[in-house]
Amino acid sequence: MTTFDLTSFDDFLNLAQRQDEPQRLLLVFTRPELPNGHTAEQADRFALGEGGHLAPVVCVDKDPRELKSFTALAAESRQIEQDWAVLFAAALIGQGDEPPTDEQTDQALDQMVEAIRTGRVSNFLVFDHQGQVLSLESSG
Repeated sequence: MTTFDLTSFDDFLNLAQRQDEPQRLLLVFTRPELPNGHTAEQADRFALGEGGHLAPVVCVDKDPRELKSFTALAAESRQIEQDWAVLFAAALIGQGDEPPTDEQTDQALDQMVEAIRTGRVSNFLVFDHQGQVLSLESSG
């Protein structure tokens, strides 16, 4: 089994571009938000940059060959949504020489968004606003 040292989105992109199998990159941009019904204490902590949850604001799929770099992706994303902080990413591999269908891709993106909403993010790569790998911890 081969392991890869991914430290940035560009590492992930380069790896995806070298794969023989056709695939789509699944990308979900998120930002921190307070939960509905939050307490005053939670609001105070949130104002200090603590607490809250990551809420999906934009999701998109891309052919890895369409992307040049994280810088290009970030510039494109700012045209749609200025205010994002964390990017979740995954790859969806096709079957044989066929890329994933639009239906498969949409279903996978929907599942990814739902997983992020419910905090089940361990199967995704996570990147900060500069494209560096993040390690998320649950605040319990």
